[in-house]
Amino acid sequence: MLNYAFKRVMLGILILLFTMMVMYVAVYLIPGDPAAVALGPRATPEMKADLLARMGLDQPIYIQFSSFIVNILHGDLGLDVWSNREVSAIISETMPNTMILAFASIGWALALGIPLGCFSVIYRNSFVDRIIGILSVSFIAIPSFVVAIFVLLIFAVQLRWLPAIGAGEEGDILSQARALILPAFAIGLGWVGYLARMVRASMLEVMGEQHIRTARAFGLSETRVVFRYALAISLIPVISLIAVGMGGIISGSVFAEIIFARPGIGNLTYNAVTSRNYPVVMGAVMVTTVFYVSITVMADLLMAYTDPRVRDVLK
Repeated sequence: MLNYAFKRVMLGILILLFTMMVMYVAVYLIPGDPAAVALGPRATPEMKADLLARMGLDQPIYIQFSSFIVNILHGDLGLDVWSNREVSAIISETMPNTMILAFASIGWALALGIPLGCFSVIYRNSFVDRIIGILSVSFIAIPSFVVAIFVLLIFAVQLRWLPAIGAGEEGDILSQARALILPAFAIGLGWVGYLARMVRASMLEVMGEQHIRTARAFGLSETRVVFRYALAISLIPVISLIAVGMGGIISGSVFAEIIFARPGIGNLTYNAVTSRNYPVVMGAVMVTTVFYVSITVMADLLMAYTDPRVRDVLK
């Protein structure tokens, strides 16, 4: 297990390095002069040169990349071009809002998707199973930003049940919870379908194993067999899906935070890209990549711990 964990951690580090290299190349290849875009047409050559120097874009790309790696190892993500604040401080202020949104989205998706998958197995090949299948595929097919726009128009604009924008009043938990409902619903709806289909497929495979047949032979009800004996084993592939889903949810939060005007890492990255604030862009991408890779590695280790067969396949 220790050897497997070491390999997965080292693979995660290599992924981080590769992501940073791709990010730097992408920034380098963006067309146009970032100083001219940021400062406007009236900027003087001296002002442009000063801005490029402050962003470190006056150096060759290999020097920029090596300097960024060294700074990362020292915990330094650079300075915001406009406010001259540390990028790490700006991200630490906005990241909690995105994390709350992400965990709320996957939390309610798990609470609904897993039971739907279980009931689909209990009533397999029945009308209930078909209805759950249609709903699951429909949830998957609808983009999260489309759901966000429609729920905003219906529940915030027309019915006025929930706030349309913002993250709620600071210090007011009820206000923050109400502001979280619509974006969390928009992001998590698609994952309800993914989880329901994954649980159903995994559980149908488990239902043919020997210990399930033994439980049925003792006269246990189908509902008890599914929820008590088959569900625990069926959730092992779901762990991997959740890890992948967290990356999709973080990317989906960009649209939700823009549509609902929520402060978060997605909104911060969008504003930084439009203003060509490269230190903030690279810092935000770096932090979200570290979060995603960490979640994926932890999911791999949890799967290997709960099912030793995974270590034999993936080692």
